[in-house]
Amino acid sequence: MEDRANYQDLQYLTVGLPEDIEKLKWYGDFERAGRIIDMRLEKDIPTPLRRRLLMEKWVLKRLPLKYIHTEEEALRQLQETLEGVTKEELERLRDEGAAEWIFVQGQVRYKDNFVENLLKTRRELWSRLKDPKKAEEMSRGKELLDRTIAAMKEKGGLAYRMHIRASLQVEKEAERIGEFIRVHLPVPVEKGQVKNFKLLKTSEEPVLVSPPDYPQRTVCMETTLKPGQEFWVEYVFENHTRYTDLEDALEGKKPDKSLAPYLEEQLPHIRFTPYMKALAEEIVAGEENPLKKARKIYDYITTHIMYSFVRQYATIDNLPEYMATGMKGDCGIYALLFITLCRIAGIPARWQAGLYATPLSIGCHDWAQFYIEPYGWLYADCSFGSSAWRDGKKERWDFYFGNVDPFRIPMCSEFQHRFMPAKSFLREDPYDNQSGEAEYGDRGLIHGLEYQTEKQVLEIEEIPFIEE
Repeated sequence: MEDRANYQDLQYLTVGLPEDIEKLKWYGDFERAGRIIDMRLEKDIPTPLRRRLLMEKWVLKRLPLKYIHTEEEALRQLQETLEGVTKEELERLRDEGAAEWIFVQGQVRYKDNFVENLLKTRRELWSRLKDPKKAEEMSRGKELLDRTIAAMKEKGGLAYRMHIRASLQVEKEAERIGEFIRVHLPVPVEKGQVKNFKLLKTSEEPVLVSPPDYPQRTVCMETTLKPGQEFWVEYVFENHTRYTDLEDALEGKKPDKSLAPYLEEQLPHIRFTPYMKALAEEIVAGEENPLKKARKIYDYITTHIMYSFVRQYATIDNLPEYMATGMKGDCGIYALLFITLCRIAGIPARWQAGLYATPLSIGCHDWAQFYIEPYGWLYADCSFGSSAWRDGKKERWDFYFGNVDPFRIPMCSEFQHRFMPAKSFLREDPYDNQSGEAEYGDRGLIHGLEYQTEKQVLEIEEIPFIEE
């Protein structure tokens, strides 16, 4: 087996790190932790531990990349954004888990977008903004959702035609001109709400476009790199999203055997640990109706857990348990926690992810699906549900149990699925794909450090809704 971290090594994130390496990692001495790993790898150690340590070498290179602000810089940035910020308030926000941080060489370092995260999750801060236009911009997005939900209920569904451009470019410092490069850029999976997809243009002739219903669909391009070269795709599709009224819920039937994979563990993250099983049992509290069990899980997650930007998923060993113990996380971890608890409770559940694109903005987003007879596959967006709960918007909170808005671009229908063709090196995000990946012939490139990605809404228009 090749002596580097590989896709199949993800399962070994379930293996605990040796204590000395763990201590160095969380102190933030990443270089020394890496040296000790190299020393251990020279010895005759068990294969699971060897594969775990190789994974950890990959993790240590990426863990500190987004934690760039010292305490002084973080305080200054917050004071430039809000009125009346003190050092004590910043420390309180950190202790509450609201300001994401780690140690780097024993010194506190805050995440690059911690201020954006505070504004996203704490509406009470908006009145202290030095630039009131920011509050207006954030309010417009939520007002759009409330109007959309009302329209979906009235019409039975909504549809939008979206014209999207997505791109990837290697940073100048990381360019290896004239060398082989392989790029994967995601495009919509053609099933469910997606209709009439058309790939309009690409910067290079694709080596392969994954099949229409491939679970993590991409356009793969291979070439020799040119100076300043940009890789891009441009496509259109229609999103037809039906509204499902769950008010007259029936007793759910047991799922058939074809749904068995959506009731199983999927290491390393969808893991039925003793804690997760105890949590699921506590939440559902003896309820037998599958729909009511799923609603109890949704209610618990959306009312108890705070949204928070987090570090790269591949640097977290168990995403659902990270959220269920730390009581915070982002949209993908909300989805994974819902999926894991549903599966433990006997409810088939699966992943869906991609982009959230409106006339106002575009960005990455993840959500979940769960299966209930007689409805079939329903949606659950615990991230949007949590936001609605914090805003006191009960109608919006109820909506995101069973439904989603029509502004989704689903690019992943299965969590932790391989690309076609597979990358030669471990993906920057081995679980999801919303932005794109790149690799040379001898190594993968690091997103955010060695290459950047961008998404643009070129056009979005409402069209007549077509019932499935």
